[in-house]
Amino acid sequence: MKKKGSVLYSALIVGLLSIGVSDFSFAQTSRAGIKGGLNVSKLYINDASDENARYGFNVGVFGQPLSTEAFAVQLELLYSTKGSEAHYNGLFSQDISYNLNYLELPVLAVIKLGEDAELHAGAYASYLLNANIAYQGLVNGTQEIDKGNLKSMDYGLIGGMGLNLGNVQIGARFSYGLVKIADSTNAQLLLGDSKNICATIYAAINLSK
Repeated sequence: MKKKGSVLYSALIVGLLSIGVSDFSFAQTSRAGIKGGLNVSKLYINDASDENARYGFNVGVFGQPLSTEAFAVQLELLYSTKGSEAHYNGLFSQDISYNLNYLELPVLAVIKLGEDAELHAGAYASYLLNANIAYQGLVNGTQEIDKGNLKSMDYGLIGGMGLNLGNVQIGARFSYGLVKIADSTNAQLLLGDSKNICATIYAAINLSK
């Protein structure tokens, strides 16, 4: 069932973007293209003695199926890495890096501040593609995480802004997950009530005419 759900989810978001892309050429104010950037993410694990951000990336496509001179609705489809690096003190010290990789669909309201700047606000839904943990300390190595231990779906809120430099936009965003990602007793022992928190710096290239 989970595999079937992932296929349907992927088909849905690809379909939504395809519908939007087909309309981009009809509006002079619309934008569509490719984007990518740096992710700085954390899980804020309660039981960790110390925690550092995971540095990752996001890459994908974006488009505006609805756009005016002052406002737009923007859809994106991104491959996005999230997670955290945690240090645990106990009888033995152990460092664990949680590496989570998502297919993410942000839906954003874009408020245009003239031609040079925009404010973005909205929500995202994402599907967990795969995950692994890397150990360093008493135990060393890398292990794939059974997806049954983590929530397959995540969703949350996004806010940020972008600066337009011709056909290139550079911007920054912050996303706050609303889902507790642990989905099994073992995962909850390590992650507790952790949620995905992520800051992003990106560059987007407008390819629409």
